[in-house]
Amino acid sequence: MHLTKEQERMLDGEEGEIVEKMFRLLVKMGDLYQADRMIPVSSCQVSGVSYKSVGEPGLEFLEDLAAKGARVRVRTTLNPAGLDLEEWRAMGFPEDFAEKQLRILKAFERLGAEPTVTCTPYLAGLVPSRGEHLAWSESSAVVFSNSVLGARTNREGGPSALAAAICGLTPRYGLHLEENRWPSLVVEVEGELEGPSDFSALGYWVGREVGGGIPYFRGIKRAGIEELKALGAAMAASGAVALFHVEGITPEADPEKTKGLERMRVGREEVGKVYEELSTGGEPELVVLGCPHASLEEISRLLPLLGKNPKPFWICTSRRVKEKAMRSGLGKKVEEAGGRMVADTCAVVSPLEKLGFKTVGVDSAKAAHYLPSLCRVEVIFSPPGELLRGGR
Repeated sequence: MHLTKEQERMLDGEEGEIVEKMFRLLVKMGDLYQADRMIPVSSCQVSGVSYKSVGEPGLEFLEDLAAKGARVRVRTTLNPAGLDLEEWRAMGFPEDFAEKQLRILKAFERLGAEPTVTCTPYLAGLVPSRGEHLAWSESSAVVFSNSVLGARTNREGGPSALAAAICGLTPRYGLHLEENRWPSLVVEVEGELEGPSDFSALGYWVGREVGGGIPYFRGIKRAGIEELKALGAAMAASGAVALFHVEGITPEADPEKTKGLERMRVGREEVGKVYEELSTGGEPELVVLGCPHASLEEISRLLPLLGKNPKPFWICTSRRVKEKAMRSGLGKKVEEAGGRMVADTCAVVSPLEKLGFKTVGVDSAKAAHYLPSLCRVEVIFSPPGELLRGGR
């Protein structure tokens, strides 16, 4: 791989021990994936922020980086933490967990990262342009930025995204290259889909079928940010999809690039099967919505579903969207209906199992996929109206 003179100096340690170590990681990755050179990135999004995910080794690593003076060179945002940073006591999160989590965030801030703690940075003020090169690691944010925004990022791990942030560079390979962004399979969608939950179920089925491929959807008549967010997140959870195209909707969908590709058909029957397969429990004690973090539009759509005596429910979102919801009055209506606006975290990376819940209702296939193993709870996967009204 070609390196510039400045990059060779980084590799030789002339910019310090941390830069050298991080750049060596990027060079190793570049060699592994046969990158021809490094390219600058405009932003990085780092996963591995929850203490539940990284534990003591991650905490010690980050505090060591901060103590040695490491700093990010480009705008860097963070994935969700393990708790709501303002209401964790009221929600019953353990003190010892909170102490460790707050130390992790302090270390990230000393590195220069923004404590956005959301899986949807594109809903919290970081919206990359088409063709912009990134190093993002949250799988749902990766697939959204590639597919819906037309930006370019590989599916980074937390360490490689952090290395890219500290060096301002990433190896040029994979989805940074035009020729690797063509579809690999056509998915013919039959029947109507109703809301993000149906798109989530569709995505879960397709992701399982295509693995790390690039599906090209045909037959989807309407889909907004919320539906595309749910579709991509589910494919990234059941498979390893980092880019998809929807004919007539996403920016790089080109019918000319589908000639000769294998085709598969998916309809209401498959969507219904996913709802059944992912539901493992009985009546949920808690409903958790917002995986990935809910947009203001999603919160607004929920209001007609709230009755006088709904189940206890959380709406997980970014701090920025929560503040907008509270200012607009949406948040107050949620709270008056018995709900809680939860910021900075989500059920998947929080220590939900320590809060005493045994069965949780979710409207996201991604959440239904991860919660049983990561939080040791049973789940019911269903559209939000059914969950809140007790239809399941």
